[in-house]
Amino acid sequence: MKVRLLKKVKVGISNRHVHLTSEVYNQLFTAPLTKKRDLTQIGDFAANETLTLKTEKGMIENARIIGPFRSYNQIEISKSDARKLGLCPPVRKSGDLENSETITLVGEKGELTLHNACILAERHIHINPRDAKEWNVEDGDIVQVRIDGDRSGVLDAHVKVSEKGVLAFHIDTDEANAVLLNNDEEVEVLL
Repeated sequence: MKVRLLKKVKVGISNRHVHLTSEVYNQLFTAPLTKKRDLTQIGDFAANETLTLKTEKGMIENARIIGPFRSYNQIEISKSDARKLGLCPPVRKSGDLENSETITLVGEKGELTLHNACILAERHIHINPRDAKEWNVEDGDIVQVRIDGDRSGVLDAHVKVSEKGVLAFHIDTDEANAVLLNNDEEVEVLL
């Protein structure tokens, strides 16, 4: 019988948020993007600026912009948000936007509709190359995360290796609520 290694990792719960190119940001805002607070991943920050997400069936205000700017526009929402907006976005890795949902963003300068921009983010574990080597995992690998408690379970998550990666298990609000997880709790990764 193969013995599995267990590694502990902190939970980071992701609420709805928006990643933008500088070009799209400048179409929606007059002032520069400003930092509200740093996030766990090196260089990432929650901006003071927010947008309204809009479809023909609904809207959600105060969707936080995450900086810095990216080379693509991506709106990450939960399934609960999707129902409110009348959307059915696919579960995807960051940047995999082909055939994803269309959504309209409302900023201080007006509205802009983005095609192939809205997804449900796939669960993932951020990790740097040094730790990935120690764990014997590579970018894109699928690992299992064990959650203990009243609603225990095992979830698959893909590994996201980057030089700026800080060890964290990212899961959206709906999934975290389903298994009663809180930010900064620890879960076990089965290797």
